[in-house]
Amino acid sequence: MTAALALAIFLVAFYFIATEKADKLKTVLVAAGAMAVLGLIPGDEVFFSEHEGIDWNVILLLFGMMVIVGIIKQTGVFDYLAIWAAKRSRGRPYRLMVMLMIITAVASPFLDNVTTIMLVAPVTVVVCNRLRIPAQPYLIAEVLASNIGGAATLVGDPPNIIIGSRAGLTFNDFLVHMAPIVVVVFVVFVALTRVLFAKSFRYNPDRVAEVMALQERRAITDPKLLARCMVVLALVVVGFGLHSVLHVAPSIVALVGAGVMFLVARTDGGEVLREVEWHTLAFFAGLFVMVAGLVHTGVIAAIGGWVVDVFGDNYFVAATALLFGSGVLGAFFDNIPYVATMAPIVEDVVAQAPDPGTGQALWWAFALGADFGGNGTAVAASANVVAIGIAARSGHRISFWQFTRYGIVVTALSIVIAWVYVWLRYFA
Repeated sequence: MTAALALAIFLVAFYFIATEKADKLKTVLVAAGAMAVLGLIPGDEVFFSEHEGIDWNVILLLFGMMVIVGIIKQTGVFDYLAIWAAKRSRGRPYRLMVMLMIITAVASPFLDNVTTIMLVAPVTVVVCNRLRIPAQPYLIAEVLASNIGGAATLVGDPPNIIIGSRAGLTFNDFLVHMAPIVVVVFVVFVALTRVLFAKSFRYNPDRVAEVMALQERRAITDPKLLARCMVVLALVVVGFGLHSVLHVAPSIVALVGAGVMFLVARTDGGEVLREVEWHTLAFFAGLFVMVAGLVHTGVIAAIGGWVVDVFGDNYFVAATALLFGSGVLGAFFDNIPYVATMAPIVEDVVAQAPDPGTGQALWWAFALGADFGGNGTAVAASANVVAIGIAARSGHRISFWQFTRYGIVVTALSIVIAWVYVWLRYFA
């Protein structure tokens, strides 16, 4: 009874989020409150439980990076990069989109896709404003590229960190097994964007001529502050890359980086904090509580158990189910709590595998499904929600369905290509 009630509340809330018939923040907070009042979440533990509560690592990582980006923004570097990108692409819409996607996809495996989006999205908004073209297609393409690129490494996508920890997989393991298929999927995706966003490409020669005449170096308002900020940002990036060696969570690295940024910038804290997307952070907290209700009442575990029972010892079929199932479920539930919940179930299935190679194949299928499924809807991955928040704040609102109609296509294609890869590499 409790499982059915939790699922009903989640589905009703998701309906209002998807149809945008109500404000999404109000929706998740009301749904989270209903689950709390009805006892469908684990009481006070929802604030402390790693698997059945709010993931503070994600919330604090986002907060820390929002502060860092807010301070860097004061240097004018985003205007500089925007003018540089516009001039390098000569204002050609598709060329500009490809350039931004490549930058995003190359950075995501090393920074993590949320951080990358927080750095690239402000640049995108500025360059689109300069060229007087809609920013929404470029932001959507960047998020999709980020979720694809982030799948390549252990630290590129938060679900990979969870999977790597549970399965004992290293940074190099992810590079060897995930990077090849990520490259293939990204190349196909770049070609696909020419068709997906064809109606959005606009070329204004007069506006391009104005931008080409600009001197990007004049956009830098405080070179000394920029130099100090870049040093701190570089140290933060190194901290992200070494977090598993230093045993320091990425969220702590981001918070320490934000604190150091305040020190070196000597800026007004209130002004920077006004740049923080508080709406987005609150939305994430509510979403985590909603998912906690599904976890606590056994809804997600029941789905996983059903998968195990249905596919038994046919491990290619099990890998297929994990890949496609994670792609579908990961598109509707935020892929971080989804992976945290399903990882123990996958571990049980892997433990029954006849050899280590087959077991690893199941982990890779699970990771690919969860990572690529993050492109499925507007709420499927942290980077999606962050980008939509930035877009709304800059006056380029992206609706749930505007994002999702592109994301579903890219997810479906990515999952099919990944399925062929899993079959050829591990079972053929």
